[in-house]
Amino acid sequence: MHIEHVAIWTNDLERLTNFYEKYFGGKRNKKYINTQKEFESYFLIFDDGSRLEIMTKPLLGNRIKEQAMIGLAHIAFSVGSREGVIKLTDLLVSDGYKLASPPRTTGDGYFESAVLDPDGNIVEISA
Repeated sequence: MHIEHVAIWTNDLERLTNFYEKYFGGKRNKKYINTQKEFESYFLIFDDGSRLEIMTKPLLGNRIKEQAMIGLAHIAFSVGSREGVIKLTDLLVSDGYKLASPPRTTGDGYFESAVLDPDGNIVEISA
């Protein structure tokens, strides 16, 4: 068993898709558009085969966003080393993204940091 994909609602499909492409190496597919449901999305695929779906609806309401946020704590990307965690964290902060948690060793032994993506979702960066 494995996770097939993780999905995130957004009000700005291009901005959030660009974020995950630029900083985490995701490659987008062709935009999916369902005019009947007024729904659009991209799937991004990463080098290890994992996928992230970025989804939007015009005028995404607070009710939908609140429901979509239930259960999503964070998305974690492994960069393979402590140095990689520090380097990517520094790049994101210097590019204006909010630091949620600086690089550190957690109580369970992980070396990680956390930043907020453009929509305020927590992105964990681990070694």
